[in-house]
Amino acid sequence: MVIDDGGTGVPILLLHGLMGSARTWRGQLDWLRAFGRPYAFDAAGHGRPAPPELSTEAFVADLAAATAAITEPMVVIGHSMGGLHGWMLAARYPERVRALVVEDMAPDFRGRTARDWAEMIAAWPQPFPDDDAVLEFFGPVAGRYFLDSFTRGPDGYRLHGAVTTFRDISEEWGARDFWTEWESVRAPALLLEGEHTITPPGQMRRMAQVNPHARHVLIPDAGHLVHDDQPEAYRAEVSAFLRAVLA
Repeated sequence: MVIDDGGTGVPILLLHGLMGSARTWRGQLDWLRAFGRPYAFDAAGHGRPAPPELSTEAFVADLAAATAAITEPMVVIGHSMGGLHGWMLAARYPERVRALVVEDMAPDFRGRTARDWAEMIAAWPQPFPDDDAVLEFFGPVAGRYFLDSFTRGPDGYRLHGAVTTFRDISEEWGARDFWTEWESVRAPALLLEGEHTITPPGQMRRMAQVNPHARHVLIPDAGHLVHDDQPEAYRAEVSAFLRAVLA
């Protein structure tokens, strides 16, 4: 569940997005080691069993238990679902989170549904026989993300979790909001939003307005996978933030 990626210093916990995996952070590890010791985490339901109750609180409880051996306050860097889990961890266990980076995630998706999206995923032509098939189907950015996430077997690449699990995780976001938890976060936070975001318009900017510990940055020409779409801009913003909070 928790992968120690080596290095020394402040623990840096990396949390992937929905349908991602710990491996999706491997392109960021070398430069992050200049700031501390990265740990990547495979969320429940992503290559391992999901919690009995598919609530955000259950996933965060699993995360808290899995990282309990990391006793020093952590820098938590989360993409999408991982960003939500990061700020929920910071709200519930403020003594465990030293600083927080949230990439392209907002507190309120109410009214949205994942049903059509889940049907589309269920129709993917699995297994994908090789790397080229994944890259051709998803494109170079999302394709690399899924190559780092899917399970590879003798017949090719497959999803590493149940479509119903991914659907129900997302469906919860369409039925509630997480503003109260976000507003309670006291750790310094960097909010990175892609220009072509999936989040509701204006919400990430508002997150910085309602929480004085947070700063919002819009990354031009980036989609939802900001750290893969615009890796240099992502690295520059996160590096500046870490230099400031770890000084």
